[in-house]
Amino acid sequence: MDVTRDPELPQDASWITGRLTVGRPRVRLICLPQAGAGAGAFSRWRAHVQDGFELAPVEYPGRGAAGSRPVPDGFDALVEELLTALAPEMAMPFALFGHSFGGLLAYEMACLLQERGGPAPLAVLVSGSRAPQVPPLHKVSDEDDQALINWLVDNGGLPLELLRYTDFLQQTIGTIRTDLVFAENYLRPQPTRLRGPLHVFGGIVDKIAPCDGLNDWHACAGGDFSTTVMPGGHSFPHTDPAAILASVAAVLPDLTSLPDPAPVRPSTPSGARPRVNGTTGRGN
Repeated sequence: MDVTRDPELPQDASWITGRLTVGRPRVRLICLPQAGAGAGAFSRWRAHVQDGFELAPVEYPGRGAAGSRPVPDGFDALVEELLTALAPEMAMPFALFGHSFGGLLAYEMACLLQERGGPAPLAVLVSGSRAPQVPPLHKVSDEDDQALINWLVDNGGLPLELLRYTDFLQQTIGTIRTDLVFAENYLRPQPTRLRGPLHVFGGIVDKIAPCDGLNDWHACAGGDFSTTVMPGGHSFPHTDPAAILASVAAVLPDLTSLPDPAPVRPSTPSGARPRVNGTTGRGN
């Protein structure tokens, strides 16, 4: 099995950090992380990527390798930037995977692609996220720093060992808070139905996006739809990456039915090298 890390890819230009292909990729899995996180949120997935997949973790502006890129002024602006920046990534069969905040972004990106006649993902894969028409259970973005830290720790979104690094913690909390404001203010009372497949995953003990709300996403589905309950809490994709990747592979089309293209990628600036980085927050 051939594992390729693509050292010549322009990571900053493409908004993808830590790209990994296994074998000859037939599906590009574009992964959108949770609030406060960057592409590094998917680092534990790398050992479990199956043959025929390319892992393409997204680095949001203002963190990790994209630390110098300005943060957009709202959810809609971030979606527009993602669509523009990730357009070259959609030149081969792809799926959008988003966890929590990333799930809302993945859905909204798919809505705009559908509305504008853009390339259709093989599937939209949402994990640990409320449905767009359902208000958040709790708003925590306006809590003070200590209350926000406690909430993150309680929900597995902040490793205890990071609490000793005060400066890093303050920067991380600021990033998480900004993303939470975007997430908590996003609401679509009458959601668009996606024509393509929509598959939703939830943790059985998730207190942020309880699994009894997974079926609310059915209002967003105009094609194939499924829900899958996984062991764990809100951070289940990170605590058991093998399980979520196996579940993702199970709902995607049989890879042998897909074309066998050479991946089409953006041009490479001289000397570009990948950097695996990202904030650790695992909030909304």
